[in-house]
Amino acid sequence: MKYTRISALTAIGVAATLSLTACGGDDSGTDSSAKGSAASSSTSGSSSSGSGSKTEGGSEAGDTKAGSGADSKAEAGTNGTTNTGAKVTFCKTADLAIDARDAAPDANTGRIDITMINRGSATCSATGFAGVDIKDEDHTSSPIERGQAQPRVTTLKPGDAAVFNLAYDIDTSGDSLASPTNILVTPPNETHSVSLRWPAGAGQIKGAYTDVQVYPTHTAK
Repeated sequence: MKYTRISALTAIGVAATLSLTACGGDDSGTDSSAKGSAASSSTSGSSSSGSGSKTEGGSEAGDTKAGSGADSKAEAGTNGTTNTGAKVTFCKTADLAIDARDAAPDANTGRIDITMINRGSATCSATGFAGVDIKDEDHTSSPIERGQAQPRVTTLKPGDAAVFNLAYDIDTSGDSLASPTNILVTPPNETHSVSLRWPAGAGQIKGAYTDVQVYPTHTAK
């Protein structure tokens, strides 16, 4: 009888132990499954965030490129307009009526104004310095140096006039060695010259012809 009771108690203990082990195994499985699910969810969220970041970066790069292209096109258009405007041809000597006159502002300052009128049928440019030589009564000629001035845009429509001047100091001593008779004028960017008479009544040149200076053209308006 004792043997039977001990066996029965042992069997009950083993059953209880197996029952507890089974319960512990279920809890462990549940925790592992939950952790795996959370990890999967976290990985998925991180991947989505990274994908969003890439999309935004790509959009910004695309916008920058588009803007740059628009600016380049605008600049190209501006340059094209400028280049087109610069295609006006230079005035030809044959299309210009040129004369010279004394324009001295006072008794000590000599100035000769030389006017060029566009007698052609098209608009032309007289921008820059004219070439000038002064011819003396001894039949020699001297080139005139440029004054310190920046050329101004001088575009002439048919009938418009451009002016440039020669400047020098007037000799009041009566001992001037310069005896000018003619002014040889070559319009800006031209090779053909015209000979003009030195204006009657213009003051004597003080010093040499190298002391005379020519200034750039400007419109007469």
